[in-house]
Amino acid sequence: MYILGINAAFHDSAAALVRDGRLIAAAEEERFTHIKHGKRPVPFTTWEIPFHAIDFCLKTAGITLKDVDRIAYSFDPEGVSDASVYEDEAYDDILTPSKIYNGWDTIFLNYIRKAPEQLRDGYPHHLQKRLAEAGDLSGKWEFVNHHISHAASAFFPSPFTEAAVLTIDGRGEKATTGYFLGKGNTLKQLATVDMPHSLGILYEKITTYLGFLHSSDEYKVMALASYGNPVYLEDFRSVIRVGEDGQYAIDDFDPEQWWGPGRKKDDPFEQLHHDIAHSLQKALEETVLKLAQWLYDQTGAENLCMAGGVALNCVMNAVIRDRGPFKNVWVQPAAGDAGTALGAAQWLDARLHADAEGPRYTEPMEHVYWGPEYSDAEIEQFMIWAKTPYKRLYNVAKETAEILAQDKIIAWYQGRMEFGPRSLGARSILASPINPDMQARLNDIKDREDFRPVAPVVREEDAPEWFENAHVSPFMLFVYPVKDDKADQIPAVRHTDGTARVQTVNAQQHPLYHELLSEFKALTGVPVLVNTSFNTRGEPIVCSPRDAIECFWTSPFDALIINSFILEK
Repeated sequence: MYILGINAAFHDSAAALVRDGRLIAAAEEERFTHIKHGKRPVPFTTWEIPFHAIDFCLKTAGITLKDVDRIAYSFDPEGVSDASVYEDEAYDDILTPSKIYNGWDTIFLNYIRKAPEQLRDGYPHHLQKRLAEAGDLSGKWEFVNHHISHAASAFFPSPFTEAAVLTIDGRGEKATTGYFLGKGNTLKQLATVDMPHSLGILYEKITTYLGFLHSSDEYKVMALASYGNPVYLEDFRSVIRVGEDGQYAIDDFDPEQWWGPGRKKDDPFEQLHHDIAHSLQKALEETVLKLAQWLYDQTGAENLCMAGGVALNCVMNAVIRDRGPFKNVWVQPAAGDAGTALGAAQWLDARLHADAEGPRYTEPMEHVYWGPEYSDAEIEQFMIWAKTPYKRLYNVAKETAEILAQDKIIAWYQGRMEFGPRSLGARSILASPINPDMQARLNDIKDREDFRPVAPVVREEDAPEWFENAHVSPFMLFVYPVKDDKADQIPAVRHTDGTARVQTVNAQQHPLYHELLSEFKALTGVPVLVNTSFNTRGEPIVCSPRDAIECFWTSPFDALIINSFILEK
């Protein structure tokens, strides 16, 4: 049985296809349309179904939309009830006074309710091969609660057969935080925290105040935080109140009354901004620690699974790992709303086809390479057509390592694209971590803010030697301190607080990527590379060979390694 999962309600539009408990394909719409996050989270974009991502999933399986047995959409319009979805001032994309935001609810909810008809009839003309003549989809359709979709995306692909599950984001229908217990093929909701109290929206609010784009740039606030001090932590503590029952409340406040006018885009950063970001980050960490402790007390589980956009905060995740009550912590690599496409599909799949008392129905998610891939023949055909000069490599890992050892910066395009917001060796920019100037060079190439760190990838077997208490971390969702005796050898990836956001890789997850690290180690003695996403500012991560080649020729990279070929400048 094929089950198609769709996320389209807010942002990070995506699709995922599962068959009998196995994930076949998953991708975000932004990679095909070049629109970051697919769309903005506003009510008048809710009709935008991720047609390109759906088409890709169907193509991978060799089926059409008519062949899909069930469709799971990761938002339930009937769960909104009397809670206005758009009454909060955080949604300042809507150019309307906040007092009448709830007037948008009718548009928002009607678009969602009409999603089956929009999928059936609204597809782009060039995608009709797999999407046309699907027939009546209403009988196949199921709306799945947003936070249940997050929770399912965290538990069912996890390595655990029993785990507590914590979901934290801006909001779903009403919930902003969810507590669950997963056992075998079942997932039970224990409690929720509902609007207007939201740690995700609090983080978005400060993201906006600091001059960034909310529902997009929260990770920049996390990076900025390491340059500050907890000067304003008591301010945040004064408005965040955690109860004894897993509930919390956040009082409304005006940042400008506390700290003056907010920073505008492209204004210089001052110490005030660093300290606000740092204080917010610390307040988030200590609050979520309390929530995790309550969940542990309720479940007694050894394992914790996490999802929701807040779970992409790798600094917070490390605090939960190191100071929380759980023995093991696993975070869904597509923890943001894109992952709810997978979660909705697996929730429905497990519920329909798994014996609750039987063996685990779904398979662990050991890698993120679920997107499109292109053969050497397809790539070479395109380069010939585009009159792009290229050469073939006969030992890709060895020849690439030699280029990297010369302190050059390469774009790396290999295999299936990653699902989720992180580039993890399929669509990456790679460089040597040995030169301390490499962070600045990469930020210049990508036109990023100077304070933005770059992350390391390391062979799994070498990770404990280079990073404190490092273990398997394939999704770049936790930070680890760089070991003191290694810091001088990899200064480019060591953040100002001494940590690094580590990705580990083994030979099973991505053989060529692992081999490249081995070859670089043979040349330099360092089994670590800088890994950042293959894109430039404002653009999604590249998807197709055309995307990769266009990005290469319009950016100051030294080389592009694309499958078995190299393009050089």
